[in-house]
Amino acid sequence: MNQISPLLSSFVDEYKQEHQTQDVIYENSLVGDIKKISDKLLDERFLPSLQLKQILDKQIRRARYPIEVAITGQFSSGKSTFLNALLSKDILPTGITPVTSKVNFINYGEEYKLKITYHSGAQEYHSIENISKYTDQRVQNIDNIKYLTIYAPMEILKDISFVDTPGLNSQSLHDTQTTKNILRDVGGIIWLSMMDNAGKLSEKEILDEYMPQFKTKSLCVLNQKDKFTEEQINTTQKYVEDKFSNYFVQVTAISSKMALDGRVDEQSTQIDNSIESLIKKFSRNIKENVNENNLEFFSKDFSTFQKEIHKIKEQDISQNAQLIKESNIQEVLEFINTVMRPNANRSKEFAIKKDIKNMCGILSNEYQAMIAVYTSLKTILGSQEEPTLLAFDEINRQYSLELEKIYKYIEEILQKIAQEIYENINEQMSERYESSKALFSQKHKFEKFDYSTFYIDSDTIFKNLFYDNDRLKKMLKRSMKLLQTVEDDINTAFESIYFNIEKKVVSWQSRYELIKKNREISSDLEFANIRKFASQTHENILNSYHIAMLQDIGSLKEKNAHFNALLSYSNEQKVQATLMYFEQQIQQSQELHTSDPSRFNIQRPSEDEILHKLKDSYSFHMIEEFLNTKRNYLFKVIKASKENYEAINKGKKEFLDERVKPYEKKLIVLGDIKVSIK
Repeated sequence: MNQISPLLSSFVDEYKQEHQTQDVIYENSLVGDIKKISDKLLDERFLPSLQLKQILDKQIRRARYPIEVAITGQFSSGKSTFLNALLSKDILPTGITPVTSKVNFINYGEEYKLKITYHSGAQEYHSIENISKYTDQRVQNIDNIKYLTIYAPMEILKDISFVDTPGLNSQSLHDTQTTKNILRDVGGIIWLSMMDNAGKLSEKEILDEYMPQFKTKSLCVLNQKDKFTEEQINTTQKYVEDKFSNYFVQVTAISSKMALDGRVDEQSTQIDNSIESLIKKFSRNIKENVNENNLEFFSKDFSTFQKEIHKIKEQDISQNAQLIKESNIQEVLEFINTVMRPNANRSKEFAIKKDIKNMCGILSNEYQAMIAVYTSLKTILGSQEEPTLLAFDEINRQYSLELEKIYKYIEEILQKIAQEIYENINEQMSERYESSKALFSQKHKFEKFDYSTFYIDSDTIFKNLFYDNDRLKKMLKRSMKLLQTVEDDINTAFESIYFNIEKKVVSWQSRYELIKKNREISSDLEFANIRKFASQTHENILNSYHIAMLQDIGSLKEKNAHFNALLSYSNEQKVQATLMYFEQQIQQSQELHTSDPSRFNIQRPSEDEILHKLKDSYSFHMIEEFLNTKRNYLFKVIKASKENYEAINKGKKEFLDERVKPYEKKLIVLGDIKVSIK
């Protein structure tokens, strides 16, 4: 067996890598499911739009995002303090007046930083210490800020993102609407209420208006339990549980202050703060000592850091643990993990898949719209078929009557020629001799007899028909002019049929040559192809009908030209041939009469005989067939025109069906994709 050369082997390997389809293995998760569906929807057969790709990518990111928990309540309910307690860091500004006037998204990040997003779309990054400058509504000139994003390197934020809202019942209607919109989309809601304010009528009115639809994902947190006795806490909590059972799954009493104090002083928090401080010092010092060849300039700071860490580790943390326990913050975290997170994940999966199903529906609707573009044109062509065929029949009916008139006029011309010939057959005297024997003699005797015969006055006939007033030529010319008028009218009628089709099709074209997609995710290229098709309507559709019309007119012109030749050429020769025929007949009858007068009379041609012979000379059977039969030349042209039109119309409808088939296949694929989303 011959071995494959290394060069050929390399070529085969490269070909396989280039052309063989590699099966994609998707992770067994929501992200994997979405990627699989996304790859199907972004298949090149759909000519997918950039917007569809972006939205599907967004759904993948959405599936990866941690659950979002919104912190809300009436204004000045301690939301920022509560969040600081959850994050174990005093990040958000607090105050006795409403402080948070912007939405704050609190997400995981490798370092603390603040991102400002403006209404214009512009973004800026700042140090976390500057947050109050951009979120405190006591500070002026922040109306151009849309929202803030706080990034923090905290483990809890890897699984949960918090949204600090301006609150409901804010002094700003815009703030209230913003909060309402956020509550609709998040995976969980923590309603914060002051212990001494819980259950009051003002709060119930707000809950009645905004919260009933969010019960399954909502927790009520009663804050500042550290200010009340155990009995007061239990009484208030039971009262709220009874009164607010329609709004919350659970009611929990906590102390944000105790939680914050305990968690800020936790070893891990203090160590994280020390590391953060060290990094900032190192970053600042290295810039100041950029030309140094060693790190001696940093040794002092690092030594201080080591001492701080040692001191932190030696601390008694029992008091911090007790504060955290008494704060009851752990119950909030447990509710988030055991109730909110599973529900949110299920809700998120349902919402994402529902959104993708809706995308499939949108794309299917757009393909239906594309199919409708072509089927509407096919409908136009179909609806024009019967009126067009009837219009052809009407042309045949109407102008066959005109052709019959021309036929009768030409017949009248031949009758006049026959009459002219007949009127110029003149009588003249001639003589003949008969031999006979005398009674008593053997000699023959010739006896003279006079008799009447005929001759055709050709000179007078030609003079009257051709030479003096050219009467025959004028009559024939008029007949050809009548035929030309009919031809022009028929041509106009053919054009009218075409223009009627064109009018309907161009009306369709005007609707679709600027067609745009209805939804953002639809394919730009698919609609561009439809616009291109519509803009080329003449090339794609109308040219065939136009060419057929020109062919019909050309066929009509060709047949009329042949007919005109039949009438306009050799008229003198045709009349001369007729005269010669009858002159010969007269001569023959005269000879027969001379030979046997008793048996043969001299015949004078009748006017009908002359007319019949003229028709032969003019090939009148062809004129009759051309003008005055049910299958005249117009009938034949119309028959061919109808057959040609029907063939073109059928071909164009089939052509449009072929344009639709790819969309129908895509609809089936989209339907299968949608069904596969469980």
